[in-house]
Amino acid sequence: MEIPRRHVLSLLSAAGLAAVLPAPEALAADAAPPGANGPPGGGADAGTGRLLGNARAVLAGTAESNARPETAAKLAAVTEAARGHLADMAAADDGELFRGLPLGSSDSHLGTSFRKLYEIALASRSLGVPSGGPPNDAATRRRVLEGLGLLHERYYGDQSQGYYGNWFTWEIGISTSVTATLVLLAEDAAAQQPGLLSRYIDSMDAYLRHGKDGDVDLDSRFHTGANLADITTNRMLQGALLDDGARIGKALEDQLTVYATVDPYRLRHGVTDGHYADGSFIQHASVAYTGSYGKGLLARAVQTLGFLDGTGYARTEALVPVVHRWVTDGFAPVVFEGWMMEIVKGRAVSRTGGGYADCAAVAEAVTDLTAYADGARATALKSYVKYLQKVSAAPPDPARFASPLTVVRHAAILADGSVPAEDLNPAARCTAFDAMDRTVHRRPGHAFALARSSERISKYEYMSGENLMPWFQGDGAYYLYLAGEDQRQAFGADYYTAVPPTELAGVTAPEEHRRTVPELYGKPYYDNPDHPLHFTPSSESQNTYVYFPRGTARHSGGAVLDACGAAGMIQSDDVAYAERDRLPDDFTVYRNATATKSWFMLDDEIVVLAAGVGDRAGRAVTTTVDARIAPPGNALRISAEGRDGGRRATATGTAPLRWLRYADETRGSAVGYAFLDSPGAERHPVTVGLETVTRSRRLVRTANPDTPVTRQLFRAGFRQEAGAAPRALAYALVPHASEHTLHRYGTHGSPLSVLANTARLQAVRHSGLGLLAVNCFGRGPRTVAGVRLDGPASVLVRREPRRGQRRHREVTVAASDPTMHRDRLTLLLHGRRLRPVSPGPDVDVRHVRGGTLLVVRTRHAYGRTFTVTLR
Repeated sequence: MEIPRRHVLSLLSAAGLAAVLPAPEALAADAAPPGANGPPGGGADAGTGRLLGNARAVLAGTAESNARPETAAKLAAVTEAARGHLADMAAADDGELFRGLPLGSSDSHLGTSFRKLYEIALASRSLGVPSGGPPNDAATRRRVLEGLGLLHERYYGDQSQGYYGNWFTWEIGISTSVTATLVLLAEDAAAQQPGLLSRYIDSMDAYLRHGKDGDVDLDSRFHTGANLADITTNRMLQGALLDDGARIGKALEDQLTVYATVDPYRLRHGVTDGHYADGSFIQHASVAYTGSYGKGLLARAVQTLGFLDGTGYARTEALVPVVHRWVTDGFAPVVFEGWMMEIVKGRAVSRTGGGYADCAAVAEAVTDLTAYADGARATALKSYVKYLQKVSAAPPDPARFASPLTVVRHAAILADGSVPAEDLNPAARCTAFDAMDRTVHRRPGHAFALARSSERISKYEYMSGENLMPWFQGDGAYYLYLAGEDQRQAFGADYYTAVPPTELAGVTAPEEHRRTVPELYGKPYYDNPDHPLHFTPSSESQNTYVYFPRGTARHSGGAVLDACGAAGMIQSDDVAYAERDRLPDDFTVYRNATATKSWFMLDDEIVVLAAGVGDRAGRAVTTTVDARIAPPGNALRISAEGRDGGRRATATGTAPLRWLRYADETRGSAVGYAFLDSPGAERHPVTVGLETVTRSRRLVRTANPDTPVTRQLFRAGFRQEAGAAPRALAYALVPHASEHTLHRYGTHGSPLSVLANTARLQAVRHSGLGLLAVNCFGRGPRTVAGVRLDGPASVLVRREPRRGQRRHREVTVAASDPTMHRDRLTLLLHGRRLRPVSPGPDVDVRHVRGGTLLVVRTRHAYGRTFTVTLR
């Protein structure tokens, strides 16, 4: 059996994945003998038996794994679920297979019916589930197969009647359940319903309507990223059931495209979905999605390693370093003490039960990845699993893991005294995910996560009644996570429920009432198929203008120097407002406020500068410094110091402030806010509020329970009256700050100084760090603190303090192009001439009149930071 290779080897060779696909002649030697880990026989291709055996072990466990006491809770949950489903089958009415799930018009009900059949089949094939009666007996397996037959005959097999509702249900959801069910019950199906397997696989092929000839189409926008991994894994298993090695090989070849790092300048099949060199992950073409689709892809990729192990179809050891990099560079930075950060979850931010549960899925996948890694890589991954279990306020529950094998591996890691519990992140880390407009800044006691948007990256994601009020989530919204807290009390769906959408932390927004998509159009999408833009639920126009619209400004990016960072963004309207003249008359668009913003992430402070803050339409505008929530019983203390030096023990209201401090004395946590002077700009009063609010979780997602959430809501920000002129604002977030610490920011001994804060240039200096941080937004030369820039750039300059007899101290410069469109940028460092300590290929250093000129070649760098040290 020859694996079709086409362009895959050339596509993946840069990532070192050419070795994944073995030469055809090596397959027979590498494959396990027929029946080695599966049903007897194995057919013409020796690897298919092993693949099916692996899949059954992953799904249902083995005799050895299921005899372990650690899997008892998992097996009990599987048994309980199956018994409940069997009871619902027995109580079903006409037109139902399960009670309460009427069929014929609801794709969700049909998908759920197939999933319940799989869960019954799983119990019937899980060793350790009590046998001799339901759900672990031949009669139960017969009922499952009869259920499959009925669903195919009445609700699934007729292609003219199917494919209503969500495309995902038909191309992925149902196929995933059906394929896994048939893997578990292959022998029963062959004996009792010989044609069932072929009928279903023919139908599943036919339902790949975004594919080509019943197979994957790599040019389809639906067959990318996590979706492609789901489809191709299903097709591998279907190939094993058919004993069709060519189908397995084609599915594997298609899936391998997901492992290739996306090169935005040389896109394959026009696909921007996937992992980028800087650790970013994008799905839906422009959505930052590590914490939702990304974790789904991670789980599928690791599961596939288990399916393929020992089959000879792939040398999976070549994939392990790739997936390991996803974990270290993509996932670890956006997980804080076991909590998945909001900035990478798309519409999933509105779902209850996220955060810790999202991270548990990552821990589950990493646990399985350790089985295929070795040496230092395996130790680091095991340490991370142990760390997540230790630090999380809601540690992963192994009973919820998909496979009993994972439960056993997880228990072995936790019990291994030679494995330390260690984070994959260093204690201090600043990560620029410029490919997805995100930045994460970490210190031992906190983490700061920033969400931006641009002409490349969506402002938000709304879909299917999820994340109903998302409008400003990509407009510089940020989240300050404090160590030792239960983040469920501070963030998650309840944060968006309690905090008004225009007053998310970090956001500048006009004061206006916006209506949700269901309120505007009476359904979860805009429906206008007859318009030239053809608005249907899954159309590209729906994506572009409704579900995840991009911004319209090019400038969004930053630079990193060791563990410090800078980021900048020009706030923009979304594409719907910008292109409103081509949209239907009944399509509602909203105009944004204006602002040019910088975030300088230092050691103890995150400095925020904003200029040109206002509104061209003359509306009132609010810029929120922070919005924090706490349970109603927590003891909160708000204190401040006014511009006149007077202390304010109860600091609500509006007043000019030097600093403000929010303390949750119940949690033992605090955040300080230092208000800074900008050159030539007026200091503006700060509005501070503290109230108790009660709102329903259904406010942010139609499928959420109508459960009231009561929270204390603290807000601090700047308010501009309607018609006010644009203004500049400057402040610093200081995690864990005491009042004494905050006081020094208003004195001459302050380590922070704002050097520029305009819509063209923003810069700060930190004397304690010897650091100058600059964002340049405008064209043409700009000079600040002895550094001259020739246009848009993000720059950090650190001057080492003099030590001993050293005559010349070192100067380190980090620079990037935040527009991602410049071929090069130049910096002139005024003063003495400097030479590079170690010349680099991308930075030219020249001596010119007045100082040292750096020419940084940024062509096709996609926002990457270039660093050079001079002396």
